[in-house]
Amino acid sequence: MELLSKLVPIAMLTFVVSSMLAVGLSLTFGQILAPLRNRRLVSFALLANFVLMPLAALVIARLLRLDEPLEIALLLLGAASGAPFLPLLARIAKGNLAFAVGLMVLLMVVTVGYMPLVLPLLLEGVSVDPLKIGRSLVLLMLIPLAIGLLVKARLNVVAARLQPALSRVSTLSLALLIILLLATNIQNVVSLFGTRGIAASIVFIAAGSGIGWILGGRPDTKGVSALGTAQRNIAAALVVGGQNFTDSRVVVMVVVVAIVGLLLLMPLARFLARKLPGADTGSAGPALVGDGQRGRGR
Repeated sequence: MELLSKLVPIAMLTFVVSSMLAVGLSLTFGQILAPLRNRRLVSFALLANFVLMPLAALVIARLLRLDEPLEIALLLLGAASGAPFLPLLARIAKGNLAFAVGLMVLLMVVTVGYMPLVLPLLLEGVSVDPLKIGRSLVLLMLIPLAIGLLVKARLNVVAARLQPALSRVSTLSLALLIILLLATNIQNVVSLFGTRGIAASIVFIAAGSGIGWILGGRPDTKGVSALGTAQRNIAAALVVGGQNFTDSRVVVMVVVVAIVGLLLLMPLARFLARKLPGADTGSAGPALVGDGQRGRGR
């Protein structure tokens, strides 16, 4: 079991870096930025992730009468957005990959500034170091993404050869990560039975999917928005939880929500791929840019 525990961060690192490189090798800077020019879509994404999800976490915790450590974990996750799993989920769902990457980067950047401001208001005595959150996100996600985009821009033939292999590495490492998380945390999962922690995790993920879907705009962005709102930034939540709370149940709950999220959102992504077969997987789509321009004209 100790060996498996040591493999978890390796699998996580492999997945995050390979997926960011693969995404960067398949897109351009322009494709990623184009969907973010749609002010209405961006505003709804920020509303969903930084207003409605923290509110949903609070409501779910109170309705289910969660123990304080479990409530704290849910609030941490409600405030932490921009998950590295989103591009892969978007690809599986045949959603707008460019929008998924642009949304992920936007949410990550906002999370770094948002958590230090909001969490002390929600949780008394919490101090958040934005540098600790930002450092891991920049090193593990933004830099590999930027490298991939640079190779795509300068060495397109090389990018075309590397991208399929990195995509396979990303998929395999994610499957391994899920297995390792389940194997090494089975006792933690079992310990939450009877505390309503599992139920809260399921309701929280479902609420995020519903909120993201309703505020997601067009068909090819609805699925991405649903997946991106439901999948929270586990790394950021773990950093804050580990540095501020001595009760191990806070971190355990964060990990359990991560496992539940992956187990629910992978099938949801496949379901969305069947329901939205015409979605554009690579480009921003002219309608998105057009909507943003019309929004500026009003």
